[in-house]
Amino acid sequence: MKEIITFNPIESDKVVLPIQYNHMVQAMIYSLLDEELADFLHEEGFQNKNRTFKMFTFSRINGRYILKKDDGLIIFDGPIKLTVSSHFDDFSNSIGNSFLKRQRVQLGNNYLEVKQLAVEKENVNSEEIKVRTLSPISTYSTLYRKDGKKFTYYFNPMEEEFSETIENNLKNKYRAFYSEEAPEGEINIKPIGEPRLAVVKYKGFVIKGYTGKFSITGPIPLLQLGIDTGLGSKNSQGFGCVKLI
Repeated sequence: MKEIITFNPIESDKVVLPIQYNHMVQAMIYSLLDEELADFLHEEGFQNKNRTFKMFTFSRINGRYILKKDDGLIIFDGPIKLTVSSHFDDFSNSIGNSFLKRQRVQLGNNYLEVKQLAVEKENVNSEEIKVRTLSPISTYSTLYRKDGKKFTYYFNPMEEEFSETIENNLKNKYRAFYSEEAPEGEINIKPIGEPRLAVVKYKGFVIKGYTGKFSITGPIPLLQLGIDTGLGSKNSQGFGCVKLI
């Protein structure tokens, strides 16, 4: 389920945010959830062995903007739009009701009026779909240098590991959410055209991902989970949000 929210800035016609604003959107989302649900997702989440999933993702903020790179700011002029997506009905109901009830919400130092809320259910009916990214898809593995030190390697869409990592991630999410074995079958994802590298800082950590359009094949239940909760890793930090095309 996707909730597409349009906000109007209050007290000004501008929304001023740091260029690296993902943590502020995440904080706003948690602040809007029912307290018990927010605690569950933040402290526990859905678990499969040693992996934990929050089962939601969100898009980049859309709107007219200018960048002030020297100041590290992005300044939106006028309304802005955000998509929040989840496979977890309790999450979707909680965040949707909260947006409907509140006259205004806070994002960073900005107060925003909820101008419009649209709800969209994207149903996957085929084992082959095409999507476009609403936020970058990030896949990675922790590797070791010759000196034994760890480092994070981010896969690009041309590497086989990009698909393999997304497949393993979706199957782990499925096991965590449904408490049963994931459907058999491979996930294959290929870029349509040239994907673009995006480098994002989240709370001081550099995260790499890719934006663009992609063709994906695989079992329908896994594709549906990917459409709803996001593809790849770090979904609840604003990565992997996609839309059917």
